[in-house]
Amino acid sequence: MKRKIFLLVLGLILIAIYSVSETELSIPDSSIRLRVIPNSNNSMDINIKEQVKDYLETDVYTLLKETNDIDSARNIINNNIPKIETNIDNIFKDNNYNIPYEVNFGYNYFPEKTFAGENYQEGYYESLVIYIGDAKGDNWWCVLFPNFCLVDTEKDTEYKSYFKELFNKIF
Repeated sequence: MKRKIFLLVLGLILIAIYSVSETELSIPDSSIRLRVIPNSNNSMDINIKEQVKDYLETDVYTLLKETNDIDSARNIINNNIPKIETNIDNIFKDNNYNIPYEVNFGYNYFPEKTFAGENYQEGYYESLVIYIGDAKGDNWWCVLFPNFCLVDTEKDTEYKSYFKELFNKIF
């Protein structure tokens, strides 16, 4: 009887630990999102969206990688908007893509999103958004600060817990 109670308590503790580890990937309240919205879903517009996304992932994350607080991140982003615009201009020129765009850093509207298995309400969130042309295509988004873009858990990651699997085998 004592063994069953011990195993039950141990199992509950392990499940609690497992549950906490999943929620650690949730978007913090003090974060800065990143979003690129293409003109449309045609192949050229999607190609440009991907190139802008790749540039932002590489260069803007490099700017922020040593930053640990949101105020510093805001300053770095604000100070580098001209550089971001120049690099987007170059991407457009290299591809003979003559559509206007807007870089907006501030509070921008986001529809309801699911990230790391957690739903986030629609609303206005601090973000860097690149609106390309009519901005009617499928967007790409992630969290710029702290960096969650390279941790897209919606499609490819399956969480496993050795202890949870062991617990399930026992019970």
